[in-house]
Amino acid sequence: MPTQTNTLPLLTKRAVTFGLALIGTGVFWTLNLPLPFLFGPMSACLIAALAHAPMEGFGQVSVAARTILGVAVGASITPALFAELPKMAASIALVPFFILLIALIGVPFFRRVWGFDRTTAFYAAMPGGLQDMIIFGTEAGANPRTLSLIHGTRVLIIVTLAPLFLTVFYGAELTNPIGEPARDLPLHELALMVLAAFIGWKGGERIGLFGASILGPMILTAALSLGDFIHTRPPREAILAAQFFIGCGIGVKFVGVTWVELRKVVAAGCAYVVVLAVLAAAFTAVVTTLGFGKPVEAFLAFAPGGQAEMTVLAIVSGADLGFVITHHLTRIVLVIIGAPIAANLILRWFKPRG
Repeated sequence: MPTQTNTLPLLTKRAVTFGLALIGTGVFWTLNLPLPFLFGPMSACLIAALAHAPMEGFGQVSVAARTILGVAVGASITPALFAELPKMAASIALVPFFILLIALIGVPFFRRVWGFDRTTAFYAAMPGGLQDMIIFGTEAGANPRTLSLIHGTRVLIIVTLAPLFLTVFYGAELTNPIGEPARDLPLHELALMVLAAFIGWKGGERIGLFGASILGPMILTAALSLGDFIHTRPPREAILAAQFFIGCGIGVKFVGVTWVELRKVVAAGCAYVVVLAVLAAAFTAVVTTLGFGKPVEAFLAFAPGGQAEMTVLAIVSGADLGFVITHHLTRIVLVIIGAPIAANLILRWFKPRG
């Protein structure tokens, strides 16, 4: 028998989500807490989701918000960035070893400690894009609900703890200007950004580009930046809107979570983040000790969060956006290309005989 929550109109549930997110933003803003447009909606929606409030995500609106961050990254790709690529090569070369260590530790962790089946354990451990890991894992026979909660928990905790690490351990201040007001930007550049966001997103989806909502706009905007047509990031208002909808999306992922799932799956995700944090800290130390990168950039580059969330943190901390995103793209590309192949080989190797 359907519950009252399940029978509510979609528009009503989205209105509830929007209202709660606004309240969360207002509370964080009033208390002068960090990143109110990201953490306010995220916290309010997470608490409401765990309380089984009737909520729903914003669908394509949330996806469209991610295109803003794709444009922001693309605008940071300049000729100067290409000149810096050889200097990044050494730290980028560490990314495959980072992924390998995660797999060697993460798969047994989920399999032996938490009792996941082999396929679910593998795709839960892989630090790729959330949607990609769920899709690949489901096709391979993993539990999609478990994967969704594990990766949702990973992103939630990393986004929550990363600012604390940045401020306490690396002395970063999350007060870097995120962009100029829209009124101060040339209209023709704003128009080009809108076109790059929409065409890059939809064009990327059409050709099957992974992470199309971010990578498509990023590629087109990078071309415009290198062609000397765009000289600034998207306006402040747009980046704040992107933070708002990303925060909502993280919190809403936990709608409908049960006590059993909290006790086993979400707890497993929380414990795994500790493992990932130790590995990320170790690689950050290696990169900085060897002089391959600065501490803030190195930490954000190896923190296994989502592209969108790490982009926001890189912007507000004043980190080198090109350095951070280049490492994340390398990680995600390697995982997306290699995960299905590695999973097939590993699962065949450990397949029971008899």
